[in-house]
Amino acid sequence: MQYDIRIEETTAGRPLAIVRRRAGQNELSKVVPQACGLVWKTLRTAQVKGAGRHVAVYLDGQINLEVGVEMDAPFDGCGEVIASSLPAGLVASTVHFGPYPRLGEAHKAIRDYAARHGYGLAGPNWEIYGHWVDEWNQDPSKIRTDVFYLLKPATEPQ
Repeated sequence: MQYDIRIEETTAGRPLAIVRRRAGQNELSKVVPQACGLVWKTLRTAQVKGAGRHVAVYLDGQINLEVGVEMDAPFDGCGEVIASSLPAGLVASTVHFGPYPRLGEAHKAIRDYAARHGYGLAGPNWEIYGHWVDEWNQDPSKIRTDVFYLLKPATEPQ
């Protein structure tokens, strides 16, 4: 798949309602949906409004992560579900269309782009998952996931 990589500066991270988890690579397909479900259930039970798309923020190479949902406003927290925010700063992003097991292709495209253009990776990366639509059950090639990486400034001219 061809990926269009965008570079932009973000000044404020979007508020999130999340749970913290640690998972092995082979556990992500279970851990992420379970954690998203827990966050949604907590928000519904507490009648919290303003929840958006699902998010998974990968904090490090050990796969410590924050999983939850975007919020319209800062979240006060409720039990295990706590407030966080998306990272702010220089960000590379792309859109992946297709099944989740192929998301690694989008991550590789961003990492390759960053290396070719002199950017360093600054730590966290994250995925924002589109709201599920029935059409995706029949055609997984239409599943949308936005992929982001926080960057260090380029070391050479663009």
